[in-house]
Amino acid sequence: MNIKTALRRTGPYAYLIPAMLVFALFLFYPFFKTLYLSLFKTNKMGQAKLFVGMGNYKELLQSASFFNSLLVTGIFVVIVVLVSMLLGLSGAVLCNKTFPGIRIFSTAYALPMAIASSSAAMIFKIMLHPSIGIVNKILGWNINWISDPKYALVCVALLTAWLNSGINFLYFSAGLSNIDETIYERASVDGANSFQKFFHLTLPGLSPIMFYTLVVNIIQSFQSFGQVKVLTQGGPGESTNLIVYSIYRDAFFNYRFGSAAAQSVLLFLIIMILTLCMFRLEKKGVNY
Repeated sequence: MNIKTALRRTGPYAYLIPAMLVFALFLFYPFFKTLYLSLFKTNKMGQAKLFVGMGNYKELLQSASFFNSLLVTGIFVVIVVLVSMLLGLSGAVLCNKTFPGIRIFSTAYALPMAIASSSAAMIFKIMLHPSIGIVNKILGWNINWISDPKYALVCVALLTAWLNSGINFLYFSAGLSNIDETIYERASVDGANSFQKFFHLTLPGLSPIMFYTLVVNIIQSFQSFGQVKVLTQGGPGESTNLIVYSIYRDAFFNYRFGSAAAQSVLLFLIIMILTLCMFRLEKKGVNY
C-alpha cells in the first residue's frame, strides 16, 4: 500500500479529530473524573484524599434524604413530561390550520424555548407571591405557593413544563406537517368525526416524533436545576430537593464532592436504564 492510498483511506477520519478532541475535553474527561471522585472522600477543594471504594454509594443507599430526592424527582418528571407534551401537542394541533394571525400564535406557543429558566423563575416567583402575586389576586386566595410543601413541587414542575412546551410545539408541528392530508379527506368521506381522526390518524402518525419527544423531555426533566435554585432552593424542607439540586448542594454547600459524584453516577445510570427500556418498547408502540 503506497502513501497516497493510505492517505485516501485515512483522510476522512482526520476530520473527526477536532470533534473527538472536544468530546474528550468536555465529555469523556469529566465523566471519568466523576467516576474517579465517587470512590474517594475529598477535601473542600474537591481533591481526592481518602479511597473508600463503594463507600459513597453505600451511604447514599442508606440515606433517607437521597431516596426522598429520587421520589421527588420521579414525581417532578412525570408532571413535567405529561404537561409539557400536552401543551406542545395542543398548540401544534391548534396551529395546524391556516387562519389570520397564525404566525403570531405560532410564535407565542414556541416562545418559551427562548426564555432562560432563571428569568422565567423570577417572573413566576413574583406571580406566586402570597400578597402581591397576580395568581392569588385573580383567584381570591391567600396561598403561599412556593413556601407550602403541598404546592411547591407542583409550581416548579408547571413552570418547567411551560418552558419545555415551546420546543415540543415545534417538534409536533413538524410531525403534523408530514402527515398526508389525503387520509383525512378519505376519513371524512367515510364519516369519521374530529375525535376519530385525531385518535386513529393524527396520534399514530405522530408516534415517531412523540417517542423522540418523550425521551428528550425525560432527560431534560431529570436535569432541571435553574428554576429550583431560584424558586425554592430545594425547600420547603426537602419537598423540591431534586437529585440535580441535591448534587449541587452536596458539592458546593457541604463540600462532599465524593458523595455528589456518586449521585451523579447514579443519575446517569437511571437515565441510561430508562432510555434503554424506552427503546426496547419502541417497536411495540411506534408506527413508522
